[in-house]
Amino acid sequence: MEKTHKSINSFTEGVVWKQLLIFFFPLLFGTFFQQLYNTADAIVVGRYVGKEALSAVGGSTGTIINLFVGFFVGISSGATVTISQFFGANNEEKVSDAVHTSIALAIAGGAIIMLIGILGAPAALKWMGTPDEIMTYSLQYIRIYFAGMIANLIYNMGSGILRAIGDSKRPLYFLIISCIVNIILDILFVVVFKWEVIGVAVATVISQIVSAILVCLSLIKTTESYRLDIRKLKINNGLLQKIISIGLPAGVQSLMYSSSNIVVQSSINSFGTDTIAAWTAYAKIDGIFWMILGAFGIAATTFVAQNYGAGKNDRVRIGVKTSLIMSMGTSILLTITLYISGPHLFKLFTTSNSVTDIGLNLLYFTVPFYCSFVPIEILSGSLRGLGNTLIPMIMTGIGVCALRVMWILIAVPIWPSIITVMMSYPITWIVTSILFVIYYIYYTKKENI
Repeated sequence: MEKTHKSINSFTEGVVWKQLLIFFFPLLFGTFFQQLYNTADAIVVGRYVGKEALSAVGGSTGTIINLFVGFFVGISSGATVTISQFFGANNEEKVSDAVHTSIALAIAGGAIIMLIGILGAPAALKWMGTPDEIMTYSLQYIRIYFAGMIANLIYNMGSGILRAIGDSKRPLYFLIISCIVNIILDILFVVVFKWEVIGVAVATVISQIVSAILVCLSLIKTTESYRLDIRKLKINNGLLQKIISIGLPAGVQSLMYSSSNIVVQSSINSFGTDTIAAWTAYAKIDGIFWMILGAFGIAATTFVAQNYGAGKNDRVRIGVKTSLIMSMGTSILLTITLYISGPHLFKLFTTSNSVTDIGLNLLYFTVPFYCSFVPIEILSGSLRGLGNTLIPMIMTGIGVCALRVMWILIAVPIWPSIITVMMSYPITWIVTSILFVIYYIYYTKKENI
């Protein structure tokens, strides 16, 4: 029988910080390539088509796409936690059942989201106040993107399965390959064939299909407990309930984030095309922080889930503290780096000085507050690893989403400026981080963890 233990990182043994970093760096590089994957579209259309096309691939369209994809990724985190706990407990039969249920869920979810996205895109873009000059581009991009949603969700779920058993390397390799495919096709379709926004959308879908095929092949070819057998694809109702009970609050939490960001995007749309383009470029740069912190959050979730499943609460406590320290230090370093390199980064996206100036104002205002978000990401990920997602969802809903929407609806009309809009982020981060610290201390004491 083939063994793949070299690609599996069991968190239940070994030095905690080393185990976390061994898992973290492939995740980080993977999310880097995911970011590069998305950024390539923006760079190519921003420089070879124009600021209207740049606005179309990252403004309202990006927010709507994140709404749906983020919700499903939240749901899939329930599968990751479930499989991690079974894997930590050495329950191979349950691991196998959970894998097949998860992939079946990804196929069904992808089909539903594809139809909703394609049919509902025009109404959603109009509701968000998308300017007329970018509406055609936006519709072209978002409809083609949603056409590839099944492949997108299969890749996300398959990668989550591999990460659940401690393998963060293969998802990285698959992302690198699909990223290279995406960049080559972006250049071919836009620069050579002159397909404009349609070109980057088609390139994105093709590269997502490539990544989905690769992750499925890796699951099919293994002989370990997480092996995928297409003939066994079906939903186990008991496991689906467990996955949903853990993942749904995380999905709703992501949905609330995205919904509040829709309100923010609608407010930004009112400031015109230059500001939308600047926001799009800023979001790609700002994504560096989210990819790093997201990698720490996933590492914390998997570490906590495996050790909690194995009954090693002491390692759970050490893992959470270590994750907080490492992510806080990284956030401080990144703040300094982006302050220095900001002007050069914006030149990658646009040749417009006005767009660059607006973008730099957004960047310089936001990055000093990065550290205030760290407790939210790490502690919510850790609580998810423990199987507790309902209360974190409620705290996020109140502390981030409701407060952010209230700020946009009340403060922005009084002080109408892009900086007033941006103030909604640090204010809600600080409030929600305080809530998470208090609740995490209370919950772990109550559960003797």
